Amino acid sequence: MEALVALVIGTLAAVGIYLMLRLRTFPVILGLTFLSYAVNLFIFVSGRLAVNAAPIIGSGEPYADPLPQALVLTAIVISFGMTAVIMIMAVGGHLTAGHDRIDLDKGGDQ
Repeated sequence: MEALVALVIGTLAAVGIYLMLRLRTFPVILGLTFLSYAVNLFIFVSGRLAVNAAPIIGSGEPYADPLPQALVLTAIVISFGMTAVIMIMAVGGHLTAGHDRIDLDKGGDQ
């Protein structure tokens, strides 16, 4: 199971990095989203999740660590807000320039 989770995290990170290196704004935004999914999954799995464990300490049985769950929930909210901001900036850039290329070459074809 650990190998499968590691493979999924690695695949999400690789796809995210690949898409971030593209020359269009929409693939860059998708790449950032995939990379944030990979990081969230890594943080969530690093909390040593236990099946049927109580979320409260003090019952004498193994308990689930609530810190990774709280961190992932906070990261999901922040990444959603940042994705909305980046999308608005990308749409504004597209409306201003007429294209969605992100290269800075002034002499290139449009």
